[in-house]
Amino acid sequence: MPFQIPGIEEFLVKGAVIAVMLLVAFPIHEFAHAFAAYQLGDGTARLMGRLTLDPRAHFDPTGGVLLAVSIMFTPFGFGWAKPTPYNPMNLRGGRWGEAIVSVAGPISNFILAVVAAIPLRWILFAHMDLPEVAEFLGLFIYINLVLMIFNLLPIPPLDGSKVLYAFLDPRTAWRIRPVLEQWGLLILLAFILLPLFPGQLTLADIVFGELLTPLYHLLIGA
Repeated sequence: MPFQIPGIEEFLVKGAVIAVMLLVAFPIHEFAHAFAAYQLGDGTARLMGRLTLDPRAHFDPTGGVLLAVSIMFTPFGFGWAKPTPYNPMNLRGGRWGEAIVSVAGPISNFILAVVAAIPLRWILFAHMDLPEVAEFLGLFIYINLVLMIFNLLPIPPLDGSKVLYAFLDPRTAWRIRPVLEQWGLLILLAFILLPLFPGQLTLADIVFGELLTPLYHLLIGA
């Protein structure tokens, strides 16, 4: 997909979105993981200084640069923060505890999208002449939904893989988990890049076309 060079106003809006994602959305996502783990009995993240909303504790240089480049020059935005450490052996609830810790991050992204959708719905409903604000809120909602849906895919290293293991019986999870953990990234890339689904669709086509776009329009009411 070719890069799109933004104009000055679009550049400023996208720059503001990048700043809010790095300073607010990513820290809240990782804090949600850390807080869930702490509540379930594991203090690893707290001991390592990750039970905090300080963006410096969660910043990952590679994920941050990818987020900035993808937002600035492509129609979508994708990146990541530093993964939150936790010890699943310390969690109450066994594999369900691990699933709760994993799903806490994507849930935080959905909550952020809903919060941003409230003023955007009002701007659109009242026909306010605030194009930059509307664009900022729209991008913020869109990127948070991307992070939520993508992270919930049941393929390692994404958060959804821990949810998958929780729903499998222990014997099956014990057998397939090492394989998925070893090959998960290659499997994920194959699903994203190759048309493996009916209608010659890739996983990215399904995520963006069949899930993300309808949910986005549902939230903003347009």
